[in-house]
Parts: sequence; structure tokens; C-alpha cells
Amino acid sequence: MTDNNEVANEKARKRQEAKSKIMAEKTIEKGLIIVHTGNGKGKSTAAFGMAMRAIHQKMKLGIVQFIKGKWQSGERDILERYTDLVEIKAMGEGFTWNTQDRERDIKMAEAAWAEAKRMILDSTYKMIILDEINIALRYDYLPIADVVGTLQQKPLMTHVVLTGRNAKPELIECADLVTEMTMIKHPFRAGVKAQAGIEF
Repeated sequence: MTDNNEVANEKARKRQEAKSKIMAEKTIEKGLIIVHTGNGKGKSTAAFGMAMRAIHQKMKLGIVQFIKGKWQSGERDILERYTDLVEIKAMGEGFTWNTQDRERDIKMAEAAWAEAKRMILDSTYKMIILDEINIALRYDYLPIADVVGTLQQKPLMTHVVLTGRNAKPELIECADLVTEMTMIKHPFRAGVKAQAGIEF
């Protein structure tokens, strides 16, 4: 048993040494373009987790919600308490299958994008979350070229997080970090409704 522990400890020491060498080579610091996409649950949840970290670091935070606007959400209620650090614009009117008015949806998306663009180009914001913008892009409510072009003009140290399924290839290409949430199993399929503390 002692021999096994010694072998394991030596392997761990070598892994730590290799990891330390890799970490020492990572010297670039910059704001990231981050995309959370895919059909699985957790895209916005992950983004709001980053918001909590940003608040802890005393970073000014801008949030624009492109779809979720009508109903109260737990994360918005919490974040609105940090008025000195957080600006939230809930500018959607619900999912597209609820509104059934493409012209109105486009106008709402354009208004939300105007706010998002203002925040992105303002260097006082250190993190911007564009919640469900990928939905607006998927339905061509916004020109992808304008979104990508604006992201490329962002201040060096600003992080921008974009959420929603079906992220456009152009957005994925310009991003620094892309995570795809994959659904394995979901209670909705078994007839379970949205739950407090989980979905809202």
C-alpha cells in the first residue's frame, strides 16, 4: 500500500509541476467575448453566476435582457439591489411564440440592441451580459454584422457575455470562449412545470 501511495504522490507531483509550467505561460489579460448556447438549460444561469463574481470584484455591470422582460425573475430582483454597480434593461416582451408580432419583436430587439451597444462601447462597464440575444439574432431581428462589428470595437478590458440557443457561426467565430449546453434530460418532458428557485 505504501508503494502505491508513493507512486500516486509522485504522479501528482509531476502533474502539478506540468500544470504550473502551463499556467506560467498564460500572461495575456483581456476582456473576453463569451457565448453560452445550446439546447440545454443553464445558459442565462451561468451568465448570472458571472454577474455575481463581477459584483464581488466591484466591477460595473450592464445587463440587457432581449426576451425575458414581462415577468419578474429572481436574478433581476437580486441584481437590482446593487444600483451602484449594476444597470439592468429588461427589454423583451416574452418569447416569440407569445408575441406573434414580428414587426414589434424587431422594434423591441433594436431598442435592446441600442442599449447594449451603448454599454459595450462605454469603457466604464467591465462586464456586459446580453441575455437571449442569440434568439434575436437567430430570427434576424438584428444584423449579425453590426453585432460582431460592435464586439470587435469593445474596450480592451470589457467582458461581453451573450446567451441563447442557436448562436450564429459568425458570433462563435469572433468569441474567445464558447460553451454549448447539451440537454440530456429535462423535467418539462415529464410534465413538471417551471420551479421557483430553478427557472425563476
